[in-house]
Amino acid sequence: MTTKTIPDVQSSHDTRMIAIDKVGIKDIKHPIRVGARSGNEVHTVADFNMYVNLPHDFKGTHMSRFVEILNNNEYEITLDSFKKMLAEMLVRLEAQSGHVEMNFPYFIKKAAPVSGVESLLDYDVTFIGEINGDTPEITLKIVIPVTSLCPCSKKISDYGAHNQRSHVTLTVLTNGFVWIEDLIEMVESQASCELYGLLKRPDEKHVTERAYENPKFVEDIVRDIAACLNADERVAAYTVESENFESIHNHSAYALIRKDRD
Repeated sequence: MTTKTIPDVQSSHDTRMIAIDKVGIKDIKHPIRVGARSGNEVHTVADFNMYVNLPHDFKGTHMSRFVEILNNNEYEITLDSFKKMLAEMLVRLEAQSGHVEMNFPYFIKKAAPVSGVESLLDYDVTFIGEINGDTPEITLKIVIPVTSLCPCSKKISDYGAHNQRSHVTLTVLTNGFVWIEDLIEMVESQASCELYGLLKRPDEKHVTERAYENPKFVEDIVRDIAACLNADERVAAYTVESENFESIHNHSAYALIRKDRD
């Protein structure tokens, strides 16, 4: 049987007259390259989610075309080819809107605060691409682990204070180019203390005392980060969330601030 005689079921007419907002593939892995502020490139592997809308009269979309688009761009996807993929999806899949998520671990080499010993720390990063027309819109999402120390615990205790690891999730739409490292450092500077992959005893003493001298409620963390974002003209819109994994409770504390300059 030739290709011409094989039925194209996906392109057949659907009579239910119900459009689908998103249809596509999830959790497909592909190597990527991400430019680092140092001038080097970070080579990593991303999980992709790729969707388009489906008109009411189409029975299905061509799932294989998503994989073809991913593989035909580059062996390793870059931010530039990521943007081109969005436009290509609309053409190849005859759609009006498209959505791609590219989630990957991003590693930064950090020096411990006293000993200077270096180690890698990983951050969860996602590029979210939306296209509805000609111009793609790219949103950057980063999950940044930090330390928070409770101001109330410090105030009421004769000695010590409970602290916890917190995850700050920062989602930003920018007016121009912003380094991933810039956003991570901005968030870490507003926590009780930042995290490191490797610490010697003098470093551990330093980060313990740093957190104790800089207590933050979950509300303090999101407000202080929001103040930094408000002052940065490169940021057009943002959502900042903090989840503090409480060390004296079996639940988390959570706060969120969202702002769009428009």
